Amino acid sequence: MNVLYIHTHDTGRVISPYGYQVATPNYQSLCEDSMLFHNAFCAAPTCSPSRAGLLTGTYPHQNGMLGLAQRGFDLNREYHLANVLAKQGFHPALCGVQHEIGYYTNHEMAIGTLGYIEDLSTDNQAFKEEDLVFWDRNNAANLANWFKSYDQDKPFFVSYGMHATHRKYPETIHEQENVAYSKPPLNIPNNELTRDDYARYKTSLRTADDNVGTIITALKQSGLYEKTIIILTTDHGLALPFEKCTLHDSGIGVLLAIRVPGSKQTSNTFDGLISHIDVIPTLLDLLNIEKPAYLEGRSFACLFEGISHPGDEMIFAQINFHTSYEPVRCVRNERYKYIRYFDESYLKINRSNIDDSPVKEFYVSHGLNDVTKPKECLYDLYYDGYETNNVIDDARYQDVVERLRQELVAFMERTADPLLEGHLAVLPGMKVNTPECYSARSKDPQDYVKPQE
Repeated sequence: MNVLYIHTHDTGRVISPYGYQVATPNYQSLCEDSMLFHNAFCAAPTCSPSRAGLLTGTYPHQNGMLGLAQRGFDLNREYHLANVLAKQGFHPALCGVQHEIGYYTNHEMAIGTLGYIEDLSTDNQAFKEEDLVFWDRNNAANLANWFKSYDQDKPFFVSYGMHATHRKYPETIHEQENVAYSKPPLNIPNNELTRDDYARYKTSLRTADDNVGTIITALKQSGLYEKTIIILTTDHGLALPFEKCTLHDSGIGVLLAIRVPGSKQTSNTFDGLISHIDVIPTLLDLLNIEKPAYLEGRSFACLFEGISHPGDEMIFAQINFHTSYEPVRCVRNERYKYIRYFDESYLKINRSNIDDSPVKEFYVSHGLNDVTKPKECLYDLYYDGYETNNVIDDARYQDVVERLRQELVAFMERTADPLLEGHLAVLPGMKVNTPECYSARSKDPQDYVKPQE
């Protein structure tokens, strides 16, 4: 079996298979021909840590990717899936975005180091950030041609990564996206500004969907579709306030669909809790490859054999560094989520951890600077799906609070979480904004933490 890993930036679950009114017919078709996971979550709602979690099967504090790769953070490269599969005789190839080493459009460090031995990406030097969706398109076309001519005896592992739906969004809104009817996700205010922003998101998403169509068509035409396991996902939630870089479901909830040729699955959807951490153990079982002892996740490969699986009893997620230091941990079961903020010296919103956007400006003009975070949160997700009613001090929930506190501490101890020993250090080579900094793009030296000597 070959393996194709298709991924976007910042999409959460905002595609049509999850009920959103967006133009993603190719996502829809692939998901209907796969198994769609309704309750899949990333290990960290920030780009590099999320991807490192999925691609190593370990948590960020275990694999080393505590922050963004382009800001000086690194992972245990031997754990990377491309390296693991290369040692098993696969031909690993990279096409488009990777976010596990260096800058995400720069592949000089990724080829060889992470295990990839071929770069199928086209040149991106001519594109502005808001035009990188056209780089995605060129890469999809290049990959399609590569599939049609692939004649090696080795099975391949291909990572096809897109800039879509990352900011900056395309400058021109697609002609079929009517701003007046582009109501944003429910946890974002619905007004003219947010509708315009969401229409631009949907424009970016359309390009991702077109690319999925290009690639799947090429797989079918080349006779590879029934020989290739396909993993379709994203890294975390949308680049909006209270989504990306938060441990709310709007931040850690991700789209996930997996297609296994010859699957005996009894359903095309799965409702149990699944973590990105579980994907590599599952994939290695499907490929009949012995799983390394360091893997943290739990395989759900039995689902593709028609055998029932309960899902995870609990999932764990974390934030360490995004652009500023914001150490947070959570544990979530089917009904409840417990979140703890560890930096009690700064309980305001870390504004640089919110991507610059018109929506961010809207919140700032309406009191974002005065919003504070509690030290601890408990949310009853059956009654509070948008996690706005913190019941941490409600007497009715104290047994739940204590149980989940204990579960989180036990998890941190079992996985040797360095946060148990105190705050994480900013070391030489790391680029970290101060907690008070407004924008990650600031050029003021005072907006950056001086590394420890």
